[in-house]
Amino acid sequence: MKTGYEVTANGGVLIQKGGHEKTEFFCALIHRPRYNDWSLPKGKQEEGEDPLACALRETLEETGYVCTPIREILSSSYTDNHGRSKLVRFWLMEVASGKFIANEEVDSLAWLPFHLAKNTLTYEKDRQVLESAETVVHQLNPI
Repeated sequence: MKTGYEVTANGGVLIQKGGHEKTEFFCALIHRPRYNDWSLPKGKQEEGEDPLACALRETLEETGYVCTPIREILSSSYTDNHGRSKLVRFWLMEVASGKFIANEEVDSLAWLPFHLAKNTLTYEKDRQVLESAETVVHQLNPI
């Protein structure tokens, strides 16, 4: 799918219930040693690949979790460190199965409540995605 951007990527905001009474939502952040950053799982879309399929594949590759998509939440566009225009689309996802295993690309995964996750993320664009995800979670799960 042509987007008009030099790089197109897709990712996921993984959520699961946690806390003492399993009433609080937690989201997964990944640590990438190559960049020494905390971010959301995402990756480049392959030629001819569907955006959601890419998001699910990249999420599985980086986290070890098979996920069920809930809905698309936000797109973000910017110029990357190599001067290329980049579009990243994100989906809110629920973990269906799997287990995190550290690898060369991602050495750590943290499940954090939204307020702590926002403070942990390295990039402002990821914080904006997380805020959008939190809004959707509250709309779908009113207290």
